Amino acid sequence: MDSGSEPDVPEDVTLRRLHDSLLRSAPEFTLADLARRAGVDQTFARGFWRSMGFPDVADDAVAFTTDDVEALRTVAALLEAGMLDERTASSVLRALGHTNDRLALWLTEALVEDAVRRYQLDDTSARMVVLDRLPEATAGLEALISYGWRRQMAALAHRTHDEVALRHLEEDVLDRLPLVRAIGFADLVSYTERTQGLGAQDLAALVQAFEDTARDVVTAAGARVVKMIGDAVLYVADDLGTAAAVSLDLVDAIQALPGDLSLRSSLVWGRVLSRSGDVFGPTVNLASRLADVARPGAVLMDRSSAAVLAGEGVVGMALVPQYPTEVDGLGLVTPVELRRADVAAQA
Repeated sequence: MDSGSEPDVPEDVTLRRLHDSLLRSAPEFTLADLARRAGVDQTFARGFWRSMGFPDVADDAVAFTTDDVEALRTVAALLEAGMLDERTASSVLRALGHTNDRLALWLTEALVEDAVRRYQLDDTSARMVVLDRLPEATAGLEALISYGWRRQMAALAHRTHDEVALRHLEEDVLDRLPLVRAIGFADLVSYTERTQGLGAQDLAALVQAFEDTARDVVTAAGARVVKMIGDAVLYVADDLGTAAAVSLDLVDAIQALPGDLSLRSSLVWGRVLSRSGDVFGPTVNLASRLADVARPGAVLMDRSSAAVLAGEGVVGMALVPQYPTEVDGLGLVTPVELRRADVAAQA
């Protein structure tokens, strides 16, 4: 559509209503219009759009609204003020684009599942109900998203302040991985076999029960979920004692769920790099490999991490050395199993 034609808006009444509610105005600008009104060149405008996670649009397509203009102006203003450089701005926009894409999908699927369960609808009918009711929910959801983001930023600011305050006690080594964290990894045993033949509702119930339980146990103790990876969860904690409690609690909580579920788990203490909401480094790799060789229901640690935990004198836990085990990519490793003290005594 050329720039002189009518704005590209949906003809369907439900979709048009949803479109107007979410975007607040009909598209009226081409890419050139967007760039000119925001005071940037078209290359910058196109880079902004891509970084936010949206596909390219034709040069003559009327695809942008006044909100798009304001968002692009905001980015340009941050750059002009020196708050960000272009590389950082691209990283920030990609983080926002990816997070909002996942958030929109997660929220929509939760609403669809709610409609299926409460109104006994098939998936198609449930999605039509959600599309029809979403405009009324957008204001409340938007307010909750803003609230949650501010709360999470405040919590992160506190953690960062406390960590930086302690760094004067350490020797600052150039290019060393900056963060010391406890890394926990746990995955469901025999997930593929368990899910074969399950219908959509049963599979959704299994996945939801695992995710909800894992997130609740991890966050309640003060640790944080880094990501859910299908049948696995990766989490971090700022201290090893908290992570040890989470690891044992998580095993117990999953075993208490219907379906005879069990976890293979690991816990490692070490340095990591945090990027794009994820964590990287040898510590993470070791945690993943140890979980692979753990028996169902067990939490394995490496010897150095176990020594740190033992030095903290954590009450109610026991460390049980295991036989050397060949670990993929790491060679022969002698793990230590973390157990509750009463369980270890019985064994």
